[in-house]
Amino acid sequence: MGGLWSGESKNVEYKVALPDRSIKYVKTAVAFANGEGGRIVFGIEDQTLNVVGVPDDQVFTIMDAISNAIADSCEPLIIPDISMRDIDGKTIIVAEILPGAQRPYFIRSMGRDQGTFVRVAGTTRQADSATVKELLFEGSNRSFDQTACLGLEATDDGIAELCERMTAVAKTNAKHDADQVKPVTAKQLLSWGVLTERDGELKPTNAYAILTGTNGPVRSVIQCGVFKGSTKAVFVDRREFAGAPWELVEQAYQYVLRNIHMGARFEGVYRQDVYEIPPDAIRELIVNAVVHRSYIDHSSIQVAIYDDRLEITSPGRLPMGQTITRMKEGYSKIRNEALAAAFAYMRLIEHWGSGIPRIIEEVREAGLREPEFLGGDTDLRINIYRSADDAVRDTPTGVRDTGGAVRDTVDTVPDNEQSVRDKFAISSRLVRDTFELNEQEQEAYAYIREHSGAQSDNIAALLNVGKRQAQKILTGLVNRGLLRRIGAARSTRYVLADETTGNGEG
Repeated sequence: MGGLWSGESKNVEYKVALPDRSIKYVKTAVAFANGEGGRIVFGIEDQTLNVVGVPDDQVFTIMDAISNAIADSCEPLIIPDISMRDIDGKTIIVAEILPGAQRPYFIRSMGRDQGTFVRVAGTTRQADSATVKELLFEGSNRSFDQTACLGLEATDDGIAELCERMTAVAKTNAKHDADQVKPVTAKQLLSWGVLTERDGELKPTNAYAILTGTNGPVRSVIQCGVFKGSTKAVFVDRREFAGAPWELVEQAYQYVLRNIHMGARFEGVYRQDVYEIPPDAIRELIVNAVVHRSYIDHSSIQVAIYDDRLEITSPGRLPMGQTITRMKEGYSKIRNEALAAAFAYMRLIEHWGSGIPRIIEEVREAGLREPEFLGGDTDLRINIYRSADDAVRDTPTGVRDTGGAVRDTVDTVPDNEQSVRDKFAISSRLVRDTFELNEQEQEAYAYIREHSGAQSDNIAALLNVGKRQAQKILTGLVNRGLLRRIGAARSTRYVLADETTGNGEG
């Protein structure tokens, strides 16, 4: 029968015969119109895909009945394209429903709230209130985040503070081009849709509530957790982050880095610290979840770390016109237009559509399985598997050890440097502990990694603290086994605990 008949799916439903009650297939017609479209095929058994056909003397009567039932029952009007086809001498009827632009479509007799249906995992289901609201915005070609936020006020001081914070984030992310970043103004926020104007006054939109981290009308939360095994049956740690979206991204990102393995990749005797999952891919996924999630849905973004994978779930069905296939190919469909403009200004997003293809490529280059994209009907879930043994074996430059760290094959390290490699392996475990340090300790440790042999004076200048405080910070790092002290008195220097020195020490 060819690839067309491959079992019921998101876009195909089979009926062995015309049902006695038309509502049984009209619901599906509504669901297809509210989604990507689809076909209802009459004359094929849904379980066996056995072609039964419809009686030849009733074909045109049945076609008229289907057309009339769908057109008469649905609002707005749905006009199916109905055709007949011959398969092995038997006639089947195909009713094709195109994606609708006047959403939500619903069964008139049931009303919009009860009669709206959507397609979920190959079945037709009644839409919940959040989905109905999402469909309303799609049908009116409006963006929820650009809509006025009821119950929230935007004062001059509040607007100025948001502009200052966004400008600061943009300059930080711009790095070398910080001097070229133009400060955000209220006028700019108005043009993006972060603010709206009514009766000569500036009013906040839902995007304003999201960007300011307002805990009220719009929920903006990321829930993070570490779980034992591959299910949520046993949790090890849970955290919930709220606040401005750029803060959410950073907090969730750092949480993941703290809870996945770090190892070392070697080129000769030189080491490069490397996470088991590419950090850029992790950050990009979290940014995408924050920017493209449905804020009508009051669920939280979920970041779950299992023994075998990192799983990020973004609330809300894919926006109209977007599919997982198109998304992986680089097609970008912006749901939250104001938020997207703000993120682009703050350099949290680079080029539209490039994010997902770049994530896929980075994960492949790390020797992991291609990311898994699931759902899209009620939410979108993306899995990055932490240790795909078959994928790693296929990688010419890397093998995976029992700790999940990636390192070059043993052949790249001379045999007489075995002890050096063993020390590096110890360090890869210690480095993970650095994320439990305070900010000053982290900065000092990072500086020593880049400037081996630095002295306390260097750290004092770096942190803008006294020499005694700098020595105290460095001593703490030594006591935790992260650094090693070399020399004495004024010649005291600090190196990584596992680092060899040119004078035979270590």
